[in-house]
Amino acid sequence: MQNGKKNFVIDFDSTFTQVEALDVLAEISLEGHPEKDDRIQKIKDITDVGMSGALNLRESLEQRLALLDAHKKDLGPLVEKLKKHVSKSFKRNKEFFDKHSDRIFIISNGFRDFIVPIVSEYHVKPENVFANSFEFDESGKIVGYDRNNALSSNNGKVEQLRKLNLQGDVYVIGDGYTDYEIKAAGLANKFYAFTENVERENILEKADHITPSLDEFLYINKMNTAISYPKNRINVLLLENVHPRAIELMKHEGYNVEVYPAGLDEDELCEKIKNVSILGIRSKTQVTARVLESANRLIAVGAFCIGTNQIDLEACLKKGVAVFNAPFSNTRSVVELAIAEIIVLMRKLFDRSSAMHEGKWDKSAKGSFEIRGKSLGIIGYGNIGAQLSVLAESLGLIVYYYDVEEKLALGNARKCSSLEELLNIADIVTLHVDGRPENKDMIGEREFEMMRDKVIFLNLSRGHVVDIAALKANIESGKVAGASVDVFPQEPKSNDEEFISELRNLPNTILSPHIGGSTIEAQENIANFVPNKIMDYINTGSTSNSVNFPNLQLPTLENAHRLIHIHENMPGILARINKVLADHDINIVGQYLKTNEVIGYVITDIDKEYDKELIKALRSIDHTIKFRVLY
Repeated sequence: MQNGKKNFVIDFDSTFTQVEALDVLAEISLEGHPEKDDRIQKIKDITDVGMSGALNLRESLEQRLALLDAHKKDLGPLVEKLKKHVSKSFKRNKEFFDKHSDRIFIISNGFRDFIVPIVSEYHVKPENVFANSFEFDESGKIVGYDRNNALSSNNGKVEQLRKLNLQGDVYVIGDGYTDYEIKAAGLANKFYAFTENVERENILEKADHITPSLDEFLYINKMNTAISYPKNRINVLLLENVHPRAIELMKHEGYNVEVYPAGLDEDELCEKIKNVSILGIRSKTQVTARVLESANRLIAVGAFCIGTNQIDLEACLKKGVAVFNAPFSNTRSVVELAIAEIIVLMRKLFDRSSAMHEGKWDKSAKGSFEIRGKSLGIIGYGNIGAQLSVLAESLGLIVYYYDVEEKLALGNARKCSSLEELLNIADIVTLHVDGRPENKDMIGEREFEMMRDKVIFLNLSRGHVVDIAALKANIESGKVAGASVDVFPQEPKSNDEEFISELRNLPNTILSPHIGGSTIEAQENIANFVPNKIMDYINTGSTSNSVNFPNLQLPTLENAHRLIHIHENMPGILARINKVLADHDINIVGQYLKTNEVIGYVITDIDKEYDKELIKALRSIDHTIKFRVLY
């Protein structure tokens, strides 16, 4: 091999595609077969054993084909399914295939019958595809394979490479033992173990480099890539028992994910965040300006909850850090808890249950009421308040609401013109406001005095919006006949800390550990929503649903490069950006600008290659906060 010209040898199954093609073919060919599940599992097991190098290749092929019971007519549906399962990083990097089509070779122990239709869409030449071929009987049933093909036997890839006699450097990208054999035979400069779809420990040990995506391969070889950084260089820190689905999504994207079960205090987070690109938190961890000073690489913060008052949004803005939350994902869960607790408090079920556990039998209707016909006062008519309004009305409650913003009433809900009006009317008062500083102690002694005697009171919003001492006094006096509190001004950072509160051991008082949105459904919704918004921001620049950045929904970019410029909102920055582009003879394909009072966010799509000097010039524009290249 000689330096200069580069040849790329790429495996197909679990590398070019996310799946093993014969496994997918089995799902098609065995549909309706009485042994379908058992056979599919056997085929997968044989595939894994073969890929690890522990089973003779011919034995592996013969055993799988015998189990498949497949037909020529199954190949069309197989190809369509495989097209949907091309590896994500391959889809992102079509430019690589276009540019190097003469020197890209697919060498596989799979079958040309389905490989060629897939890779041809990526401009891989059919003559550069080397794989097995199916043999069919007169009825079209798959009965075997071409046994004269070297790729149907052990060490077949090595033999095929020898026949090709490629001139120049050879780089092998694959996930199995047969890919490693090419390097071991001295026919490749390097073997890159591709782990985007599957990891095989014995293969990783033999690799020159572990490659979690094609982006990483292109990055370390200083070649064109669809993104300006490899995914495995993005470090993610997820705190406070974020749902496993979020971990799965971010790992699948190729990110480096570290998980910590509890919250972190300011000093701990300052230390942990130094090399973190994405931070995921829930409600306990405070992301302060001091924390952000230590965040050298931070791109985005994900709040895996509704509220963001635990995050200094303005400091994030000044640092060029986008913040995303899940404003709708746990709405239903909070509403259902509120309804349940209203009924429990109106019937004094909590105290009666506690007494029963102590052996006390007190069968009495005293202090127990139906909720039908009672007036419910909702403070805060956002997503949760509005949905609570609808459900409560369907149960027979008369609904009133108060919000500082103009909100359209749902159903027969009636808007109150002031907080005082609502407090005077409601038999039940429930809080669903956000955590902005001006809401601190919005319910205190004065507000409790305005409420009806024997009022039922709930706070499932933010801990600091209620004066806890005033609530305690009014429970003890009987003014508040029952209370439910899910959020507190000070909460334990982990389940190992003791919960301290003045509200402990009060009558008809339900205390819950900030679990209003803690259902499996809500946590799964959040774990899907927040990572996808962050990944969309990183991959495309889209800031849709960001709580602090100007919101831009961007079109999919094709055949161009995307430049992102975040800057202080000062006059003339856009003109300076465009002057730099003009000075470098760059044509603008599309440009998108949005600002808020703190920053300007400019996306520029260009249609030609750029050099380091252009990037340096754009970074050097006065008042630049952050600049990055996406494609």
